[in-house]
Amino acid sequence: MHESFETLFGHEPDGVWSAPGRVNLIGEHTDYNGGLALPFAIDRRTRVAVRQRPDHRIRITTDFEDADLTSGLITATLATAGQVSGWSRYVLGVVHVLRRELGIEGCGFEALVTSTVPIAVGVSSSAALEAAVLVALDELWDLRLERGEMVRLGQLVENEVVGAPTGTLDQSAVLLTERDHAVLLDFQADTAEKVPLGFDAAALEILVIDSLVRHDHATGGYGQRRRECEEAAVIAGVQSLREIDPTEVDAWARRMPAQVHRRLRHVVTDTERARLVAEHLRLGRPREIGPILTDGHRSQRDDFENSVPAIDAAVETAIAAGGLGARMTGGGFGGAAVALVETADAERIAVEVADAVQQAGHARPVVFPVRAADAARRDA
Repeated sequence: MHESFETLFGHEPDGVWSAPGRVNLIGEHTDYNGGLALPFAIDRRTRVAVRQRPDHRIRITTDFEDADLTSGLITATLATAGQVSGWSRYVLGVVHVLRRELGIEGCGFEALVTSTVPIAVGVSSSAALEAAVLVALDELWDLRLERGEMVRLGQLVENEVVGAPTGTLDQSAVLLTERDHAVLLDFQADTAEKVPLGFDAAALEILVIDSLVRHDHATGGYGQRRRECEEAAVIAGVQSLREIDPTEVDAWARRMPAQVHRRLRHVVTDTERARLVAEHLRLGRPREIGPILTDGHRSQRDDFENSVPAIDAAVETAIAAGGLGARMTGGGFGGAAVALVETADAERIAVEVADAVQQAGHARPVVFPVRAADAARRDA
């Protein structure tokens, strides 16, 4: 990366920073509803090499688009960083939000972005890029931000610059986790508890199944589901759906539109599933979480209605092939599923899933294993 940066910009970078993608083990669309979620960072990372400039100019490029580095070079200034589109929103949006929220001037820079985090799959490629830039500028601009503040700033980039009405799950996962752990996020209490996964010791593995069906959280179903959750909360007279006890879910069925009630039921029960999975993991019983993950997928498919046929096929095949549990991960409407499998069976299940999904008439999915990795950091 240093060599590419020097070839492009004519000098070495000041450093290289990175942030991981993430898999959400359980707890989907619970973040903006005050619930629980249990994500972990994965060993696919976005890296950004950065060198400060003595002026206000910004020059950035990436190798993850189908263009050579030079022709893909994007230029801006500190003052125009909030007026951008395309992938550069995730970089320049950080600049814009930092300057506005912290009341700082900042300085220009040059940056080269590379990534092994799949894009639009549901493993937080956008949060990985935002977090990598955040930790880089935090050091270069001597901001000394707490990680919790970085989470808030990253969400502002998504909400205000990108236009995606997301909560803080993704930013928390890529900024607060650590190797071999998930993090139990309580969005009502605003707490983050590291929970040991124990997958290696139990000879278990997580497979990510990329359906190749792409999504965009800035448009479409994600925003609609959020509005339906808000409608459910208004009808129920609560600040957030977290306030509804799981035993009270059925009682609301006759008091709101059926579709809105299904959204409520998913959020409340998925929060309970996240609590149960974390409890099993703390007790060293990771094998027992499989059925809970599968229940979570049924809830997304039937109640939240944000799955797609290719992912449903992947989940069904993974379980039929011997997986302990599987579910869609991420915001939905495309993206990926995850399957908890025995390490000894991982390669066989990966092939069987890809074959079966393709034979069902969908694109052949890309299936790869992931391990729980470190959060955003300086690499060099």
